[in-house]
Amino acid sequence: MVRTRSVLLLLLTITVLYPLALHTVRLSAELDPIQMLESPGEITNLETANSLKQSVDVLLSEELGETGKESTESKIQELPLRKAQEHRSRVLAEVTLAADGTTLKDDEVIEQVTTREAHDGGLEKGVAMSDDEEKTTRSQQQSSSKERSRETMPKQTSAKVIVKKSKSDITDGKTKSSVLPDARIRNIKDQLIKAKVYLGLGSIRANSQYLKDLRQRMREVQKVLGDASKDTDLPKNANEKVKALEQMLIKGKQMQDDCSIVVKKLRAMLHSAEEQLHAHKKQTVFLTQLAAKTLPKGLHCLPLRLANKYFSFDPDQQQFPNQQKLSNPKLYHYALFSDNILATAVVVNSTVLNAKHPSDHVFHIVTDRLNYAPMRMWFLSNPPGKATIEVQNIEEFTWLNDSYSPVLKQLGSQSMIDYYFGTNRANSDSNLKYRNPKYLSILNHLRFYLPEIYPKLDKMVFLDDDIVVKKDLSGLWSINMEGKVNGAVETCGESFHRFDRYLNFSNPAIAKNFDPHACGWAFGMNLFDLAEWRRQNITQIYHSWQKLNEDRSLWKLGTLPPGLITFWNKTFPLSRSWHVLGLGYNPHVNSRDIERSAVIHYNGNMKPWLEIGLPKFRSYWSKYLDYDQPFLRECNINP
Repeated sequence: MVRTRSVLLLLLTITVLYPLALHTVRLSAELDPIQMLESPGEITNLETANSLKQSVDVLLSEELGETGKESTESKIQELPLRKAQEHRSRVLAEVTLAADGTTLKDDEVIEQVTTREAHDGGLEKGVAMSDDEEKTTRSQQQSSSKERSRETMPKQTSAKVIVKKSKSDITDGKTKSSVLPDARIRNIKDQLIKAKVYLGLGSIRANSQYLKDLRQRMREVQKVLGDASKDTDLPKNANEKVKALEQMLIKGKQMQDDCSIVVKKLRAMLHSAEEQLHAHKKQTVFLTQLAAKTLPKGLHCLPLRLANKYFSFDPDQQQFPNQQKLSNPKLYHYALFSDNILATAVVVNSTVLNAKHPSDHVFHIVTDRLNYAPMRMWFLSNPPGKATIEVQNIEEFTWLNDSYSPVLKQLGSQSMIDYYFGTNRANSDSNLKYRNPKYLSILNHLRFYLPEIYPKLDKMVFLDDDIVVKKDLSGLWSINMEGKVNGAVETCGESFHRFDRYLNFSNPAIAKNFDPHACGWAFGMNLFDLAEWRRQNITQIYHSWQKLNEDRSLWKLGTLPPGLITFWNKTFPLSRSWHVLGLGYNPHVNSRDIERSAVIHYNGNMKPWLEIGLPKFRSYWSKYLDYDQPFLRECNINP
């Protein structure tokens, strides 16, 4: 009976005390470590729970034996361990996500979780401490928690911030480690500019000895700098001279401490430099135009030598073979109007050498009276293989007179002559491009009279004398032009190749008939359907617009603007691979476009036969000339 009562009392004790102890342990596991250290009451609860646990263990060992004790302990420890695992998972989830919701790196997560588990685990063990140990441990944990908070706070902010910081560090490292090329050259030039500023300051100029020394240092540095464009070009004593100049500038800075005066001087120097730059630009344009218009000595010598040789021939020797092919419409006919013998030779040679069937190609060349004999002599002494050549004198076209051609009448007018050769040009157009004398030559406008010059032909390709043919052109004659008159490559890749670049749209006659944003096209390699030209009476359209432009109010001089007007809505766009432009002014023409093109055009002032020609493109042109030819050697014409 007594034994039964003891068992009941034991069970009652377990029923009452065990939930209380379990609740206390669960509460201690969920508390923050630092908060628990700062709350002595919570430690007391822990000690109470531990003492209750010990009393229960004693009763169980007495009544149930060792086996019952082990099973009870496993049950008692199971729930706190499960709670600890849940707590660890929750801590891991909290630490993995940063303050802004981004995910931290794995090593950062592990560090933070293990740190918090060390705190939580130590408290979950519920080990009773002495007062001294508790104070020592509390102070150590507080100090370590502050240090750890300093270390872990940046890691708990944002992964984006960490990544950006690392990237910026790398970038800064690169910036600091990398040195700009030719930095010494730029530094020396900056020092010289600074010295020039000091030379113009009143306080500096008052000290004659300093002024003399500064000028001496400047001369030394300028002599060292010379024409060097790279740091490697500088002599060994450059640093010594630059340091001496820097020392002088430091003294000058002490003498002149008024920044406003220095700023004014710099502004004056900047204004002067801008004016000089503008003047140099104008001079460059003038000299470029002068070089483009000037006939080189070799090109002046060549026609004289050729003419002398031509007139020594008998009349029978002055004739070209195969003249019966000139009016055969089944052959491939080219029109070329030029007074430049070398340029014409390159066009003919490049076309024939790249033709699949050279005997089917016929070249119709028209030149002026001065170059007629030399041009004929060149092709008599340098026949283009099996191709057929015809050379005509424009003076033989008696039908082409000022009563028939408005442009010919304008070219002979006194106003036009004054425009080009008059001494007073103050009120004239400042654009020197329009003052090229080639616009005075009727050869430049002869392209608008192709049907009249070649009445027996139905199709013809017009070639400028500043082009090079790189592929067979016979495929042009098989193109269906769909009723159009002019076949040309459009050049509207840039804004300045639109109609408004060439025509005056402030004039009502232009504005109401044309689109300012219409795409322009290029003269230089054009396929003309002469039969359709005659049918649509294109020449009359050209004449009517030329009469309206007698005062040059619709467009400036040249052939492209009237060409855009005359062949408006009558131009068939050819593939860009037929014709590439810009080799006479643009050094950045794509080499891949050049290689795949059929015709390359040296439009611009930098012609390949001039010294100002772009060197990188000259070989495309010079390869079609034989510089061992006697006439070229006599005139000292070299590639």
